[in-house]
Amino acid sequence: MYARNVTLHLKANSAGEFTRMLETDVLPVLRKQNGFKDELAFVGSNGTDAVAISMWDRKESADAYSRDTYPAVLKSLNKVVEGTPTVETWEVSNSTFHKIAARI
Repeated sequence: MYARNVTLHLKANSAGEFTRMLETDVLPVLRKQNGFKDELAFVGSNGTDAVAISMWDRKESADAYSRDTYPAVLKSLNKVVEGTPTVETWEVSNSTFHKIAARI
């Protein structure tokens, strides 16, 4: 399993709109992507910091999304995101939700 961790800075007073856009615009696109498994999104108590973590079956699926679809998704979020989000990728070492055991 593979994860993309996207850290975003939201425009003032746009946390609610960001959440709505994830649900109505972004998640339907993600669900159509080959290898997509899950999305977790968090908005900080200040209402301007957000993190979105998408889970993928393997690195190649996450890379294909990043290359082929993510630019359009990011563009669609332009009215609520300020600046350029930071994207990090990770190999998932364990997860209770996805029943992945730690590699020891």
